[in-house]
Amino acid sequence: MSYTTLHICMNDTIPKENNLKVKVNYLNLLSKIGKDLTEAKASSYGFHLLLETLHGTNKFSRSFIVAFDEGSGKLQTKASKGFSASEFRRFESNLEKSFIAKVYQTGANAILHFSDLESIYLPSASAKFDKNVEKSCICVSVSLGRKIIGAFGVEFDHSQSTNYEFLADFLSVIAAMIAQASKAESVIEEEKMRLMAENFDLKRELREKYEFGHIVGNSSAMKRVYDQVSQVARSNTTVLLRGESGTGKELIANAIHYNSLRSKKPFVRVNCAALPETLIESELFGYEKGAFTGADSRKKGRFELAEGGTLFLDEIGDLSPQTQIKLLRVLQEREFERVGGTETIKANVRIITATNKNLEEAIAEGTFREDLFYRLNVFTIFLPPLRERKSDILLLAESFVEKYEREHGKHIKRISTPAIDMLSSYHYPGNVRELENTIERAVLVCDGNVIHGHHLPPTLQTAEITNTVTQVSLTAAVEALERDIIQDSLKTTRGNRGKAAKMLDTTERILCYKIKKYKIDPRRFRN
Repeated sequence: MSYTTLHICMNDTIPKENNLKVKVNYLNLLSKIGKDLTEAKASSYGFHLLLETLHGTNKFSRSFIVAFDEGSGKLQTKASKGFSASEFRRFESNLEKSFIAKVYQTGANAILHFSDLESIYLPSASAKFDKNVEKSCICVSVSLGRKIIGAFGVEFDHSQSTNYEFLADFLSVIAAMIAQASKAESVIEEEKMRLMAENFDLKRELREKYEFGHIVGNSSAMKRVYDQVSQVARSNTTVLLRGESGTGKELIANAIHYNSLRSKKPFVRVNCAALPETLIESELFGYEKGAFTGADSRKKGRFELAEGGTLFLDEIGDLSPQTQIKLLRVLQEREFERVGGTETIKANVRIITATNKNLEEAIAEGTFREDLFYRLNVFTIFLPPLRERKSDILLLAESFVEKYEREHGKHIKRISTPAIDMLSSYHYPGNVRELENTIERAVLVCDGNVIHGHHLPPTLQTAEITNTVTQVSLTAAVEALERDIIQDSLKTTRGNRGKAAKMLDTTERILCYKIKKYKIDPRRFRN
């Protein structure tokens, strides 16, 4: 260990202290400092505890820890003790010119003795010699490997009996502990920044993924869905998504959340049908320790985990009557209790629910509460089955081809015309989910660059197997097509016959004749 004496007293004969009791005390002190640095949540707080401990067990008048700041390119005080406000300002302003800066620059520890209390940290401190020494200061460098990152020093009353070199060695050990604490915090901070950046990127990707422009489908049925999502997304209104299984209800729920004011908060999903009746309540509301066998600790429920964000309850029609009552209370009062608990917890959560069941029939059968239905049925979005949005089939198929060719390392250039005809003529009882599975299989078994009909599942191979053989007369088929076109135009114009006639490039009189012929009620398209 090397020492640079910048201003030593005239009498440099300093007796050595080799007392075993003193060394034991120093070891105990090191143990206490190590504990403080380890348990502190931030290094700055740990450094303050360190200085408090040193001052409490030794007659130090002042102490400091400084470190080089990469941002400002200067030394900055991380912790200090014993300075008055004016002394600290003087200490800070002269830090770059003082002996502390020399310790940082050279890495050589310093033992200093001063007579002028006020000038101890000034640039001119080492200019005068004085026999009447009053104060001593030991400053040691703080290093990580070969890199010096700062300095650590203490000031105390000068005494001929003090073993300065032993004390400097002791402070160097503490400086090493300071360096390790700084390194640990630096590693934690870097990991925290990495995780924050990763989290930001993931959230950005999710927002982009669930933007309306990334949802595949441009049929009139889907355009109505987009309009409804746009209307409700920026509000806190409860939304009920209805439609057959596989129509994309969860995708729309994501789109509502990530385009809402709660997009930066959690989006928590719960599949009510996937959880047993005995677990659904504890999953939703959480439970207290000892609430039931196996409840070894308190657990937060999905409502708490979604605080400030959105809770998506899929398959809401499968909830048990008992859980329906509790959910109704949360929707009404915006509060709940954990299972086995008495504490009332406020719920700041937006609810989006989805079901493929006919809730009106469930109410009539007594399996779903009517009052809960009216609480959930604030803003309902009906998702059309794939057979009612035929124009989207090819768009969806191409999107899935692009997705799965990347996933399986294939290069698919196109889908053959016969395969497109097969895909378009199928009725898809499993909706978009079935189409996605069909395309994934086709990409997997495709041995070239083109998906052909024989790459599709057997259910799509012939019309006879799929029950899609046309068994109607030409007149009936034309009338069915005409009826669909008129209904579609009335849906687009919200039941306005004049606008619908203009859209179809016909007269309102002819359109009204057709509406009467096919017994279409335009009023049901107004909402």
